[in-house]
Amino acid sequence: MGFDLGLGWMAWTWPTAAFFVFIAICIATMAVWEWRSPGGAPRRGIFGIDTTRGDRLFISLLGSAFIFLGWLGIFGPPLWAPLAIAVLWFIFVFRWV
Repeated sequence: MGFDLGLGWMAWTWPTAAFFVFIAICIATMAVWEWRSPGGAPRRGIFGIDTTRGDRLFISLLGSAFIFLGWLGIFGPPLWAPLAIAVLWFIFVFRWV
């Protein structure tokens, strides 16, 4: 008898697992970063909204999801190009938003 959490209906693949591990690492990294260097007051970026580190992480993740979905809808796999675009999006958001 194996260990079953009732998740057999889900399509767990290596990329899916890597995505959730990445999200967990992002959240853990943000927690450590906030503990080591408290963020303080929000800052106003080029979009004209006040954001904290957590806000920028959320905007980055949401934007990356749209980048990947748009790429899949228009071009399909492989996904190396949208990965590069998403990394650039993360850098842009954390630097200027």
